[in-house]
Amino acid sequence: MDSENVTALSGFILLGFSDVPELQTPMFIIFLSLYTLLVMGNLLLMLLINTDPQLYKPMYFFLTHLSFMDFCLSSAVIPKALETFLFGTSNISFVGCFAQMHVFLMLVICECFLLGVMAYDRYAAVCQPLHYTALMSRARCYRMTMLVYATGFLSSLVHTVLAGRLAFCRARSIDHFFCELPALLHLSCSSTHPNHILQVCSAELNILGSILVILASYTCILYTVLRMPSAGTRMKVFSTCTSHLAAVTIFYVPGLVTYMLPSEARPQGEEKLVSVFYAAVTPLLNPLVYSLRNREVKGALRRLWGQRLDHSTG
Repeated sequence: MDSENVTALSGFILLGFSDVPELQTPMFIIFLSLYTLLVMGNLLLMLLINTDPQLYKPMYFFLTHLSFMDFCLSSAVIPKALETFLFGTSNISFVGCFAQMHVFLMLVICECFLLGVMAYDRYAAVCQPLHYTALMSRARCYRMTMLVYATGFLSSLVHTVLAGRLAFCRARSIDHFFCELPALLHLSCSSTHPNHILQVCSAELNILGSILVILASYTCILYTVLRMPSAGTRMKVFSTCTSHLAAVTIFYVPGLVTYMLPSEARPQGEEKLVSVFYAAVTPLLNPLVYSLRNREVKGALRRLWGQRLDHSTG
């Protein structure tokens, strides 16, 4: 690290919403409430899937990892954000800042690819039902999941290492509630051009790659469903995909809508707004979508609740 980089000794200061002080207390209450609910929701969903034999299916195997990613992503960001909202600002060490940035970025990339894998699973179930067991064997599911985590880890590591080579001089105040990569790059007093190029290339490869897999999968699914003779059958088959489609919409729409707007039409503090969504709202909505719109998950929840009642009365 550059000898002029005094940030390595003193760390950074997270400002949160200090430019709008009246938002700090409401944001603390909102984040604490969302974090409590999302932790309960994701842990409950993981418990259901891992204890109910009727949910031992590839779709729910991937859903377990989606809930795990959501839980870890929020836990990497929200506890420190709560401190920032409570006290106005918060100190974070140099190592802690880069570790937080690495974990957040890694899990966002992992979710991006996992949604693509889940789309392929729906394609195999609807379009290749006779070969589904072979296409989505347990060994293959494990391999695809390991590839998702490895891709996210390595992609995030490249960003983190490249950002760690920057000099930050005396700029220590991050205008954000956690150490997000773009906010950190704003502080650098050295050239960040390679970092921005990497960001653009990584976003195109990761996001477009995942979206192409999802679009291709659902194009085949739609073609197969429309060829089915019965309207009831079409609705029943397509209903198995609605939860995943809702999760894809929740994940992609906020970022795409915000960044597709012209710069003059973007809301002030857009990066913070999008980050709030990915750190707190998406991890809360995913378990709700899969529990409220999925008949098998609702059935597993009723069975778990029934077992608890039996134990309490017995």
